Amino acid sequence: MFGLPLAFAAPAVLAALAGLPLLYYLLRVTPPRPQRIPFPPLKLFLDLSPARKTPLRTPWPILLLRLAVAACVILAMAGPVLNPTPAASGSGPLLVILDDGFAAAPDWERRVAAAAERLDAAGRASRPVAVAAASDGAKAIVLTDSAKARERLRALKPQPISPDRGPLGGAVAAFVEAHPDAALAWIADGLERGGAGEFAARLGALGEKFGRRLEIVAGREPARALADARNLAGGLEALALRARPGGPERGTVVAFDAKGARLGAAAFDFAGGTQAQAKIELPVELRNDIARLEIEGGRSAGAVALLDGRWKRRVVGLVTGDGAEVSQPLLAADYYLRKALAPFADVREPKPGAVDPIEGLIHDGASVVALADVGALSDAEHDALRGFVERGGVLLRFAGTRLAAGSDDLVPTRLRRGGRVLGGSMSWDTPKRLGAFDRSSPFFGLIAPQEVTVSRQVLAEPDPGLAAKTWAQLSDGTPLVTAQREGEGLIVLFHVTADASWSNLPLSGLFVDMLRRVVDLAGQPAVAAAGAEQGAGAEAPKSLAPLRVLDGFGALGPPPASAKPVAANFDGVADAEHPPGFYGPANAPLALNALAPGGRLAAADYSAAGVAAQALRTAEPVNLQPPLLAAAFLGFCLDSLICLLLAGGTRQRRAAAAAVALLAAACALGGASPTRAAAAEPAVSARDVKSALSTRLAYVVTGDSKVDEASRQGLLSLSLALARRTSLTPGEPVGVDPARDELSFYPLIYWPIVATRPQPQPEAAARVGAFMKQGGTIVFDTRDALTARPDGPPSPETRWLRQLLAGVDVPELAPVPADHVVTKTFYLIDGFVGRYANGATWIEALPPAPADGSARPARSGDSVSPIVITSNDLAAGWASDADGESLYALNPGGARQHELALRGGVNLVMYTLTGNYKADQVHVRDLLERLAH
Repeated sequence: MFGLPLAFAAPAVLAALAGLPLLYYLLRVTPPRPQRIPFPPLKLFLDLSPARKTPLRTPWPILLLRLAVAACVILAMAGPVLNPTPAASGSGPLLVILDDGFAAAPDWERRVAAAAERLDAAGRASRPVAVAAASDGAKAIVLTDSAKARERLRALKPQPISPDRGPLGGAVAAFVEAHPDAALAWIADGLERGGAGEFAARLGALGEKFGRRLEIVAGREPARALADARNLAGGLEALALRARPGGPERGTVVAFDAKGARLGAAAFDFAGGTQAQAKIELPVELRNDIARLEIEGGRSAGAVALLDGRWKRRVVGLVTGDGAEVSQPLLAADYYLRKALAPFADVREPKPGAVDPIEGLIHDGASVVALADVGALSDAEHDALRGFVERGGVLLRFAGTRLAAGSDDLVPTRLRRGGRVLGGSMSWDTPKRLGAFDRSSPFFGLIAPQEVTVSRQVLAEPDPGLAAKTWAQLSDGTPLVTAQREGEGLIVLFHVTADASWSNLPLSGLFVDMLRRVVDLAGQPAVAAAGAEQGAGAEAPKSLAPLRVLDGFGALGPPPASAKPVAANFDGVADAEHPPGFYGPANAPLALNALAPGGRLAAADYSAAGVAAQALRTAEPVNLQPPLLAAAFLGFCLDSLICLLLAGGTRQRRAAAAAVALLAAACALGGASPTRAAAAEPAVSARDVKSALSTRLAYVVTGDSKVDEASRQGLLSLSLALARRTSLTPGEPVGVDPARDELSFYPLIYWPIVATRPQPQPEAAARVGAFMKQGGTIVFDTRDALTARPDGPPSPETRWLRQLLAGVDVPELAPVPADHVVTKTFYLIDGFVGRYANGATWIEALPPAPADGSARPARSGDSVSPIVITSNDLAAGWASDADGESLYALNPGGARQHELALRGGVNLVMYTLTGNYKADQVHVRDLLERLAH
């Protein structure tokens, strides 16, 4: 109806609408009004023609009003619902398949809600259900009831990869074989990654075989991702991707350093396409500090690109042995090197007339110093280069006539004077080709073209250990590139010139790739040593353990137990065993991303399944029956008023006026604004009186029904635990509005932060500040322990809380210390856990410990901390059912975590009510001695 999703609980009632035409004809006819005629016979004939006449037909406005009332009643009885919850199809088991790759993360809550609606509908029909995630793979699918299936659903989280659906297809096929009458609902992520098309075809084939109904639900907006980050000369570029047009056309790519500081941003515009370029223009020094790029608001691992040392644009200082005037500059060594280094490095040359060119380049921030046929070095240059290498720099040298005649020690190996000439008149040998690169060489994996030959080179003396220093060699085994580690850096020597006079290597693409790998070793001593110190035939570079990995929402965190190390030269894409993140040492990590370089997003094609994909519902169901019944009632009242007015008598007119007044008053009360209603409320309500007479915990009503219900359940469970375990018997918890309700009746108020909700009214901050100063305690729970980044930008919940407290006098906060009185008010605990256990809890900072080593007081005053900030979702950790089992999936989970959460809640309440009395226990002996005197 009008393009809106509409359903009826009893659609058969709509058949009554066909009777409206009959009702129309019945209402048109008005029976004549009975007349009173005085009997006196003489006046009988005078009164036969009355002055007032009753109309033959009902007036058309009244007729339309009555038809509208009848239509409203019929529609209301049919149970209309706007944006209805999908009905469970079939009568057999229901299998809900949920894609849990990174593409599902941006609208994960709506996907879980869609799956939960279908589980609930099947549960109401007493049908067994099952939940399978794409990351489950070939795990067997087991039927259960809807309650347990919802617990399983709540425990699912999006993965930072796109799981392969192939193994899941086998598990689904086995499930359908065992339950031929089953119905399937696939909540798809809309991406082809992971074999969506093949999976759809398999489901379609199963549907044809068993005659089963299949439902596919996909997101409305395509997920966005980042790929192809490149640190170019003009700036750092990244490609924003989406699978198909749809959703926001514009966005912003933000750059952060390793500590989470924002360094820059760039806008992009899809302009109706599926790819958009974003370019962040910053100095190369700042660009090299970028460790993470992400699409602002992308909220998925695919929308994050992690950068490591391979993406840094190195500064290469170039010094040649040629004079300032070169007869053929396009054939000079510096020209070849500038062209080969330009795609991945910033080349800087000494300023004209510089007295100390090498020292100037080092001071200018060069990470690689390239010397092309530089022979003799002054003592100052020699010392500067050696110190540069020992601090982690790379000295890259190229042979030539000057180097062959030199004798400095800044070379990997001793050189033989005179060199070697191949193919000349004095040599019987032909130019040599390059040999294959050994596995221990940083050049391993590069292909040496057959057309690359060497006609002249500087030979290395056959000293012991020469093979371990050789990175590249000719086909006859003669070293071509040698390297040696010095301190934290490297000295690398190409035994040919940087121009084409001794070899055509500088004319090939291999030369560019070899230089790239050498330059990438700058500042990476561990990786450099892997190639420089291992001999021929050694094992591949060591593996790197996971350091920090991304979750499905794009937040960096500790690696899971299932994450495995990667090889030091790993350059593939992340998978289930190697999730995207940083691997290896913290000073030189290796970055893995959800998308490989050159990766693209393609939209899934569900046509092979034989059904059309539906879009996720974005609005909550709205029951239209109450407003229709209200409209029918108002119409009936209006019809009655009109009839009274048309009756004509004085008594009837007075009754009509009174009815109109009552109807107007009812409408005024029903349409009164919340502000007026709040103003009309008494200063102290009956609820406040009950709160004053008994101790009750309170929570702030956020407007999010799920969060508010979790707060109510959590505080109710905590209140029951307090009644069982302590002498306190609190009343039922209360939901409050800080802007309207009186807060002083409640000793502790729990405030869960929901970043999607608007900020409260300005007076709320003032009332919160007054409550804290009057001795109350507010527990702010950002509930973002799994998504917050300790060294990253603040989470949306944290920003929301900061904005709320901007005008509140908040004391200095610190993480709860181990000796704080709140950790021992009732139980001895180490911290405050809730649904999560990895978040920090902040409380008013303790005063400094006395210099004499005596115990410090719990606080500078004798009251409790007015504010506690946590991120562990305490209420969800407290909430339990009648059997004491947790109502929500805990992370990492277990009954022990639920018990620890309740103990922390008990300590918080007892601390709020009793203050620092436990802190005074250390002074009991002194107090007793004073009382004795």
